[in-house]
Amino acid sequence: MLIPVVVVAGFLGSGKTSLLNHLLRTAGGRRIGVIVNDFGRINVDAMAVAAQVDSMVTLGNGCLCCAVDASDLADMLARLADADVDAIVIEASGLAEPPAMARMVLACPGVEFAGLVEVVDAAEFAATRERHPQIDKHLRYADLVVLNKIDRATDPGLAGLVRELAGGAPVVPTEHGRIDPDLLFDPVERPAAEQLSFFDLEDHSAHIHAGYDTVDFTCADPLDPVRLAAVLTDRHTGVYRAKGYVDFGLDERFAVQVVGGSVRVAREPGAGTALVFIGKDMDPDALRERLRATVAAGPADPVAMLSITRYERG
Repeated sequence: MLIPVVVVAGFLGSGKTSLLNHLLRTAGGRRIGVIVNDFGRINVDAMAVAAQVDSMVTLGNGCLCCAVDASDLADMLARLADADVDAIVIEASGLAEPPAMARMVLACPGVEFAGLVEVVDAAEFAATRERHPQIDKHLRYADLVVLNKIDRATDPGLAGLVRELAGGAPVVPTEHGRIDPDLLFDPVERPAAEQLSFFDLEDHSAHIHAGYDTVDFTCADPLDPVRLAAVLTDRHTGVYRAKGYVDFGLDERFAVQVVGGSVRVAREPGAGTALVFIGKDMDPDALRERLRATVAAGPADPVAMLSITRYERG
């Protein structure tokens, strides 16, 4: 099973380390490995995280996307995978180029790219945008936007502006980087007592507002691959990730994993469709209606299946 890798990016001071620490404190039994990349000889972010992380690799004095290549990153990820982690988070330097980091993860074997999370300082957004106009591009590439420090924001139209710049990606307003880890990671069956880390294992989940929506869809009839592909690749639905199994009326069904605009499928034995969509500000009724419209009268033909098989991992 491939280990999911989430890239957390954002400009300096946006709250990336706060978000990472929160995810570690509320891991819910998950073992999380971390790559911390701070731009400077003293890796301050690593110091802040080290006390509560399961397994960590640090890279200081350089931007990860410039200081290493894909093979180096693959080695780092392999070291974390050897520690039997359930998920890996890369906390990028504030100077990192998020699209470049996402491409590097996609090129690494043995892991599954699980999304690019862009953390935005709501209180300083206008000033950040003036200093770093490339933030608009970063938001367009994001699979999920965390609008942090929302309690200190004064512009009532900020959330709408960020949603527009993000091009339909889910936007989660929060304080102190507190987002529900279930938005990013699948749950695990491992009891919390089996965690590798030394941080407090108290269950903090009761202190988190859910902050996300889910839509389930099951069907015994085959689906139309062209219509389903259109749903899976639509970034304007508020969906951050989707997963499950899809039956096109063939001898085998397809396991589906969607994160933002990235779709991966794999052939698996079985029959029937079962999908779950996870996101923010989704329209559940509209999404279910679109999914019901994908139901087909019979098995898919080979040409139509190209809409799905193009996403098979090579």
